[in-house]
Amino acid sequence: MNKRFAAFNLLGAGVLAGLTGPLAYAGEKVTLLTSWYAQAEHGGFYQALAEGLYAKEGLEVTIRMGGPQVNGMQLLVSGQADFILNYDLQVLKSVEQGLPVVAVAAAFQGDPQGLLTHENVDGLKSLKGKSVLVSTSGQQTWWPWLKQKYGLDDAQARPYTFNLQPFLANPDATQQAYASSELFQAIKAGQKPNFYLFADDGYPPYGSTVVTRRDVIEQHPERVAGFVRASMEGWKHYLNDPARGNALIQQDNPNMSDELLAWGVSTLRKYRLVTGGDATTQGIGVMTDARWQATRDFMVQAGLLGAAAPWQSAYSTQFVKALNVLPDPADLAASH
Repeated sequence: MNKRFAAFNLLGAGVLAGLTGPLAYAGEKVTLLTSWYAQAEHGGFYQALAEGLYAKEGLEVTIRMGGPQVNGMQLLVSGQADFILNYDLQVLKSVEQGLPVVAVAAAFQGDPQGLLTHENVDGLKSLKGKSVLVSTSGQQTWWPWLKQKYGLDDAQARPYTFNLQPFLANPDATQQAYASSELFQAIKAGQKPNFYLFADDGYPPYGSTVVTRRDVIEQHPERVAGFVRASMEGWKHYLNDPARGNALIQQDNPNMSDELLAWGVSTLRKYRLVTGGDATTQGIGVMTDARWQATRDFMVQAGLLGAAAPWQSAYSTQFVKALNVLPDPADLAASH
């Protein structure tokens, strides 16, 4: 799954600054562009569509899949999408470069990115002397954080080309991963790997952040509110019974087998990506000023964002602060 990061380049966001032209709305038609091919990590949105939750809000929603050649931020700014699923770091960088984009909800309370290791590695604190396979985009996102937090060295970093074989062949290698894909692949290959979620060790960004344009918020706040409300209700329902959402996922992406979807849902529950953190008490989709400032501070410290960047305009909590879509008790009982 994290091949999607190949298309995410903080340094390249500036080429979008000249794009203009909001989408001409026809009725209440809304387009959501996801971050990658349809999968369990998009399940709440597909569930909302399958159950008619968007329709109840007066919205006719079309979900379009992202992919390695799809530049979501460009399509959003040019008006070809109304909402995209994106990353806090790219939103902050885009705002610094003058793009009128705003995050309005966070489906995941933490970034699902983590590190895949062999079974003899006891946590992220044990990476000294290990090779770490890092993608080009990872060099601009989580690697500066991991390096600083655990005293690692750039000499440990090796290129990650989205191929699991170098990890499987080298007992001293670790690599970037998602629990829902690379961990699954490694286990299927007969390994007994470990997976360490960066968010559990304090990596600050949210995950699966819902982003729109400022003109959409200003001209159609009720549309944004309805979309966010239905989407977060969709996530609550998906975690309870994902069958209807999964059926639509498989229509869009037939490569998603029942086994892989079941694994993906299990990782969402295990790591409480949707229901953990502030969502436990404040509701699914919640975002806070403190978390956004923590991400901004990390980026500034790592040289990824200028200290003068108008970071507070990169997000709005108005659509989630009173939403209160609380997780089911069964989801709150889930643990690592």
